[in-house]
Amino acid sequence: MKIKKIIVLILLLIVLNSCKENEMETVDHVDIERFMGDWYVIAIIPNFIEKNAINGIETYQLIDEDRVKIDYRFTDAKTDKQKHMQPKAWIYDKQSYAEWRVQFVWPLKFPYLIIDLAEDYSHTVIGVPNRKFVWIMSREQTMKDETYNDILQNLDKVGYDIAKIEKMPQIWER
Repeated sequence: MKIKKIIVLILLLIVLNSCKENEMETVDHVDIERFMGDWYVIAIIPNFIEKNAINGIETYQLIDEDRVKIDYRFTDAKTDKQKHMQPKAWIYDKQSYAEWRVQFVWPLKFPYLIIDLAEDYSHTVIGVPNRKFVWIMSREQTMKDETYNDILQNLDKVGYDIAKIEKMPQIWER
């Protein structure tokens, strides 16, 4: 029964997430090979799955010219259990490489937009068109406050409710 509830909640989340309210601009171009690898999740608008998440890390691996393997791991701080998700991803915009479609459950795919990316690929921000979810990520386990605050200002300008964004602790000494 627990699995059925999770699947129903994921489906609901994806359907709600897929509803486009306003289009969102992505970065102009992503060097897709350079983008691959590990990204530490610094902050999110939490969903029911990530509610008590710590030590989030998302890893991207290019499978072929338009498919990306995603491996997302984090620990539930309340239960100390490791969570692991491996959604499928397709590069939707093959000119910019900044717009993907991600699938947690067949047949639903939702937009996954690279809306901010540092020139040196040290941090990125993934958004969705309805602005209900966001992931701020870094190549390092920490991010300078100045960088984080600049990202929040930019998210505010594009219509995100930044009061909903919460930092995800990176506590690797546990």
